[in-house]
Amino acid sequence: MAGVGRRRQRGGMAADRFCARGRSLWSGGMPVVMGILNVTPDSFSDGGQFADPATAVARAQEMLAQGAALVDVGGESTRPGAPAVDEAEELRRVTPVTAALGAAGVAFSIDTTKPAVARAALEHGACLVNDISGLRAGDALARLAAQYGAGLCVMHMQGEPRTMQQAPQYADVVAEVGAFLAGAVAVARAAGVAADGICADPGIGFGKTTAHNVALLRAAATLALRAGCPLLIGLSRKRFLGELLGEPALAPADRRGATLAANLYAAARGAALLRVHDVRETVQALAVTAALTERR
Repeated sequence: MAGVGRRRQRGGMAADRFCARGRSLWSGGMPVVMGILNVTPDSFSDGGQFADPATAVARAQEMLAQGAALVDVGGESTRPGAPAVDEAEELRRVTPVTAALGAAGVAFSIDTTKPAVARAALEHGACLVNDISGLRAGDALARLAAQYGAGLCVMHMQGEPRTMQQAPQYADVVAEVGAFLAGAVAVARAAGVAADGICADPGIGFGKTTAHNVALLRAAATLALRAGCPLLIGLSRKRFLGELLGEPALAPADRRGATLAANLYAAARGAALLRVHDVRETVQALAVTAALTERR
């Protein structure tokens, strides 16, 4: 499939593997799937469904059985307009779930910008810290990931969730996001995170218009090269997909087909990880694409 071979960059090569806490999650080729596990009351697509630890563990195990490489646990909604959640509340939501996942031996990551939340999840066995702030507040999350031998994902976001979609503007969205990700990766490496333990996320829908999102997806291979590490794409059920269909009011659950198409497009351009709600369908789509490509 185009875009998944070895990728050269100035001064070296973009990483062809991604490891996190002793787990080899991706080693080139087709992307792996990260299942979304929101333990929030207000996430845009599945808020309130998995707040109970037993329900969350069951959902995590279901996604792993469907082919997910890991599940991404989040205790604070980052949908456009979402209010901030304080540290104590996020810990209250997250720690019972991460403790249960760790005890069950589930491979999971923690989606947070707060060092205390990350540390608690890492103590429970989290293999990856998923930082939507891209280390803008400093390298504390990177140092924690390094301390525990965990992976780190750095994401680009213009602004913050409450205001990010009000009027996002860029002179050159690909160049600006690429430069930001390269800088964040450099900070992570300087903090001690292993070179093969870092991935970058362009932040689809985080301070971007539909045109910005399309430009970033078209440039996925370029962004991976600029960052010098594997690329994570998280576009599952997002509003811009409805806008591409001419149906901006389309409900998130009705954007599944559009999500699959966009994820296959990202895979063709070298994405290493796909963060999704619909694990079974994504794994099946990737497997059939791989089979057809091999037989071509």
